[in-house]
Amino acid sequence: MNLRGFAPLLGSVILAGPLAAQAAPTFVNPPGLSKPGGYTHAVVVPSGSRLVVISGQVALDSAGRIVGAGSMTAQATQVFENLKAALAGVGATFKDVVKLNTYVTNIGQSQAFRDVRDKYVNTDAPPASTLIEVRRLFRTEFIVEVEAIVAVPNP
Repeated sequence: MNLRGFAPLLGSVILAGPLAAQAAPTFVNPPGLSKPGGYTHAVVVPSGSRLVVISGQVALDSAGRIVGAGSMTAQATQVFENLKAALAGVGATFKDVVKLNTYVTNIGQSQAFRDVRDKYVNTDAPPASTLIEVRRLFRTEFIVEVEAIVAVPNP
């Protein structure tokens, strides 16, 4: 593989990573965009952070049983508990989440979802977010799935 064209970029990333001062992500709502409710338009991840991608979580408990069939509140709560466990597994918390992608089967239940989400995420600096209605998830019992992108400061 020829990486010659990428050498300057790779060099700056390698140098910036370990040598950069550690800082928290910056949550930005630029002028000219509408005021968001419950999310941030852009998040800048500082150099030296570890970027972690968490797979979509659904309402399965630790034994693999579905939680809250038909209930957005119950399923969303289990989803965020699963995200909390995944975050802890990589040394992170919800304050480190910079992006959420959410898939629901009924957009009409989005307020119930948001009510649960706001109990977990940092509402003072909420992550960038996307909410998408889909026809169905990988099993018909699931009505919500959430994946996360996390910026964890290096020790």
